[in-house]
Amino acid sequence: MSILIKNALLNDRTIDIYIEGKEIKQIGEGLSFPADKILDGSRKAIIPGFMNAHTHAAMTLFRGFGDDMPLMPWLEQKIWPNEAKMTREDVYWGAKLACLEMIKSGTTTFFDMYHKFRGTADATEEMGLRGMIAGVCFDHFQPDQAEKCKRHNEKLVEEVNGYSKRIQYALGPHAIYTVSGELLQWCHQFSMEHNIPIHLHLAETEGEVENSIKHFGLSPVRYLYKLGVLSPRLIIAHGIYIDDDELRMLADHEVKVVHNPASNMKLASGIHFKFKEMRQLGITVGLGTDGCSSSNNLDMIEAMKLASLLGKAWRKDPEALTANEMLQAATTEGAAMFGLKAGQVKEGYLADLCLIDLNTPAFTPNFNFVSNLVYAANGSCVDTVICDGKILMENKKVPGEDEIMEKAAEIAYNLMKR
Repeated sequence: MSILIKNALLNDRTIDIYIEGKEIKQIGEGLSFPADKILDGSRKAIIPGFMNAHTHAAMTLFRGFGDDMPLMPWLEQKIWPNEAKMTREDVYWGAKLACLEMIKSGTTTFFDMYHKFRGTADATEEMGLRGMIAGVCFDHFQPDQAEKCKRHNEKLVEEVNGYSKRIQYALGPHAIYTVSGELLQWCHQFSMEHNIPIHLHLAETEGEVENSIKHFGLSPVRYLYKLGVLSPRLIIAHGIYIDDDELRMLADHEVKVVHNPASNMKLASGIHFKFKEMRQLGITVGLGTDGCSSSNNLDMIEAMKLASLLGKAWRKDPEALTANEMLQAATTEGAAMFGLKAGQVKEGYLADLCLIDLNTPAFTPNFNFVSNLVYAANGSCVDTVICDGKILMENKKVPGEDEIMEKAAEIAYNLMKR
């Protein structure tokens, strides 16, 4: 398929973009190609699709359920008992609802960690997004559960080949308090053998750090260092409680980090995410929404604003975490984490793009587009979404969206009845 976008705003210039197959083939003024589809970019700006670097897609089914609770009681009393009842169909519809929400707010790629890999993979495949989908690992320090987890992931790394290249497999050990050191080391070895990422919650709360020191004699990052599992393939979510020496350990091993400001604030996990220090050390830092049960939406534009304002507030520095830095974290840095030639509007890059509707109050006046996008707008400003060279949303409408919302709501209520 070929697409020609006419008269869109890019870096204060009005340009045309020609897409052929999965790539941006040409960017310029006055382009004329016999495209299969011509999009009018007038009064619209073009940006890369957002990279949601940490979420739990199917947890859309838990939106508004068990709110205003601390992390561990929330997990132990509300989330884990109900997740245990979930079927593959539940996960499929929860993930399909998540994909719809992400498309409507401009996300084209997401990194997921959840149970029932195939339910999420099937939904992502059908909705047209890119998904880095982790096979979740829990063993709760029980050897028999660790062996079961290993066999499960050995199957998944093969089964993912049955999907399109938009669906990628990763390992998802949940956290150091639910996964044994031996299983973490197995994950590290497995990731080297298959050249796949590992996604891990780490240093999210003060309690986690205290328990790590109590049980392992070391803080979380030092514990991983001792296990020998720090590597360029490791992507940690949260990373709030990390000291300067640990930051250098992460930098030395090229570990990536995902900032999740909404869930960190809602669960009161912490606010002192060291974005600036990480970037100064060369650490790749992306942005995530976390799941809808802990952040309540999947809006990456909101995540950019929250990350910036939170970073400014605790530092008491209005120059910290600028709008441009947030947009880069949500696009270019996320693409680097995923190993994708995406996250920028450039020739030869993947055609994962969004058209932003400028005919809204949030972009009036439009002195600074990026500032308005990050500080004034929200996901509703996204008009058109293209992923892998295919149009997923046009004129703010996704095919079948009403049916998806109706079915997902039915599935959610039935789950809670069980």
